[in-house]
Amino acid sequence: MSLLSLGGHVGYYLYMGNADMRRTFEGLCGLVRNEMDQNPLDHQVYIFINKRRTQVKLLLWEGDGFCIFHKRLEAGTFERPTSDGNKKQVTLSRSQLQMILQGIKLESVTYRKRYMQPGNA
Repeated sequence: MSLLSLGGHVGYYLYMGNADMRRTFEGLCGLVRNEMDQNPLDHQVYIFINKRRTQVKLLLWEGDGFCIFHKRLEAGTFERPTSDGNKKQVTLSRSQLQMILQGIKLESVTYRKRYMQPGNA
């Protein structure tokens, strides 16, 4: 069970490359700027997974400093969603990120029909 509480008002961007988990704040900010073409100061959550898919790091600017969440699995792997082509990043929803952190296979999830306001689909 993940105790990490993430807001629904931010974007979640998964880096599709293999991240070196020795990277600290500066190194992860460099990946955000140079590989993902994003601004690490924009209050979005940037997600990085290592090559073996046993570790994940989340980077977030909180207005007065950076925050890193780092999780290492003792068994199993994190799922990396499939992407079409050579995308450097994939946008995730908050619920998709929570499922990845909890070990739920994204392909097995079925969403039930819900009302969507026109223009928000």
